[in-house]
Amino acid sequence: MADSAARLSIAALNDAPAPAFIAALGAIYEHSPWVAELSVALRPFADMNALAAAMAGTVAAASDAEKSALMTSHPDLAGRLARAGKLAPSSAGEQAGLGLDRLSDEEFENFESLNAAYRRRFGFPFIIAVRRHTRASVLQAFHARLGNDEATERATALREIDLIARLRLDALLAG
Repeated sequence: MADSAARLSIAALNDAPAPAFIAALGAIYEHSPWVAELSVALRPFADMNALAAAMAGTVAAASDAEKSALMTSHPDLAGRLARAGKLAPSSAGEQAGLGLDRLSDEEFENFESLNAAYRRRFGFPFIIAVRRHTRASVLQAFHARLGNDEATERATALREIDLIARLRLDALLAG
């Protein structure tokens, strides 16, 4: 439909064949092209807000198992994959924006400890829209959210996933 560097339009997405729509938006939700696959039938979208709401609605209507799989598809923040340069392109760019790919050994160990504690407590990685944070506010949120109960944290993680998707859509779409 367009190369990855080109910005798309809602009109182009509305008119695209389903496979092209899915190819263009399949990575908006981390390793979960099923969101785009199910959202394509909801076209046409009036604007980016309508598209973002439709995709978020697709996630909200998903089964608990699908939501869990979506949450576990996200990488650890500043984890080993980030340090090794093996993140999905969107995640790599988002984490690099905060310098999470260039941590000192001490900072890396701090993130690794927090990631492990979070995964033990909730069973999925800590998810936050890093584009809207500083490194300090990410660490503050990490500590605060470790105190949440499971239902609250699951809902928080899903809201953050929708926000990440919205930011990715904004970066991809023109207008």
